[in-house]
Amino acid sequence: MYNYRVATVWGIPIKINISLIVFLPVLAWIIGGGEQIEFYAGLVDGLAGTSLDVSALQDGSTPWVVGSAAAVGLFLSVAVHELGHAAAARRYGIETSAITLWILGGLASLDRIPKEPGRELVIALAGPAASVVTGVACYAALVALPASTTPAVVFVLGWLAITNITLTVFNLVPAFPMDGGRVLRAFLARNRPYVDATRIAARIGTIFALLFAILGIFAAAPMLLLLALFIYSAANGESRVVALEAMLDGFVVRDVYQADRPTVDADVSLDAFAQHVLEDRQDHHVVRDRSGRVVGLVGLDALREHGRDDGVTVGDAADTDLPTVDLDTPAFDALRAMEKSPYAFVADDGELVSVVERDDFASLLELTGLSKKDRFAQ
Repeated sequence: MYNYRVATVWGIPIKINISLIVFLPVLAWIIGGGEQIEFYAGLVDGLAGTSLDVSALQDGSTPWVVGSAAAVGLFLSVAVHELGHAAAARRYGIETSAITLWILGGLASLDRIPKEPGRELVIALAGPAASVVTGVACYAALVALPASTTPAVVFVLGWLAITNITLTVFNLVPAFPMDGGRVLRAFLARNRPYVDATRIAARIGTIFALLFAILGIFAAAPMLLLLALFIYSAANGESRVVALEAMLDGFVVRDVYQADRPTVDADVSLDAFAQHVLEDRQDHHVVRDRSGRVVGLVGLDALREHGRDDGVTVGDAADTDLPTVDLDTPAFDALRAMEKSPYAFVADDGELVSVVERDDFASLLELTGLSKKDRFAQ
């Protein structure tokens, strides 16, 4: 939500979330603040053997310039980190739909997460490796600078070198779903089922989330509290998704959808459809044309939008913009395709034959002896 596309790299859209746009000036102010700039200048001096003129860094608008350059450089570094993940994933035929930069860093949206431990390990480590390369490159540029270089340039390069290496180390903390947590899951999955490895990694991630929250409270660090909330939510969310995928393994849409879903002719008026709904007590109906082909889906929402207008037919009001899944599409893949819609058309050899809804998947799991509580157990 509220993501803005700013670039495309290797065919991958790079997006910036509104949270980052709001946070960047704050980060620039933090970096360029008097005490912070003195602290980091000391680190840069120790790293490169320089002797930065702190008074020059604090003069006039220089703190804002330095802070802004460092803040933008940081998130460019984060983009490189995420591109590292994307490049490694592409090596295994996994595409990345987008890279989103937000207040807590970046997110590479892979089309899928490989279940092969070796592949997940490579993809998880590719991001930190890219950050190390970025940090080393900044350090090399820093060392190569002539003595006459302005303090602002020296400071920014040194700060980026230090920050990239620091964030690399932090990213490898085994707090799933951070990179270190995915490395942990990859190792765990070598000798146990993937769903169990995910559950263990998620529990460890939850422990780290609690530790970050406690530290954030005592250190009055709101960013740590936000990170703790993200880790807790993401770890448990991915654990539930992986568990659900395991439970749907072996099922296809053919096993899920209802072939006898109620239908209605496209030429029927909405007024007649309203009477039809009152009689059969069914909300959504598959819409068929005169030749019997499926052409849409109509429900009570159409009546709320158009009323019982005799001049409007079911075909006019039907929803025709639904995702389409094949009868032999794996059940979990179909469910993923329905992330933005509770319904999807079902096709057989390219021809629409019916509609499947999310509740059909819940019914399948119940019929196979899996209660709702079992499905979402941690």
